[in-house]
Amino acid sequence: MVRIEHIGIAVKELDKANELFTKLFGESNYKEESVESEHVKTSFFQVGPNKIELLEATSEDSAIAKYLEKKSEGIHHIAFEVDDIEYEMKRLASEGFQLLNEQPKKGADNKLVCFLHPKTTNGVLIELCQEIKSK
Repeated sequence: MVRIEHIGIAVKELDKANELFTKLFGESNYKEESVESEHVKTSFFQVGPNKIELLEATSEDSAIAKYLEKKSEGIHHIAFEVDDIEYEMKRLASEGFQLLNEQPKKGADNKLVCFLHPKTTNGVLIELCQEIKSK
């Protein structure tokens, strides 16, 4: 693992959350993006060397909608940057961690991603992410 890549925060209304976090950080988000496969709209803020990802559900079936229904708004996941996501997925599976997807998926912000089940990470949803390199 290279570093914490971002912290994901589930929000009910992205526009309102963007206003709040713009006031909090003193600057606007640098990117908004929809991830259709996950039924989510995202917004990214750069805070020094760190990033915050806001996540709004675009469907009642999305993981974010289900999270908000159970727990309300708040920290959803911590993402760690990795150099080789497939290697890390195999390594972590062999260490007993439960992967939520068997292959890396395309995520927001030009990343390949994989999530680890919170029941195997002390209740914290962990995301692995690797920058998609252009060929």
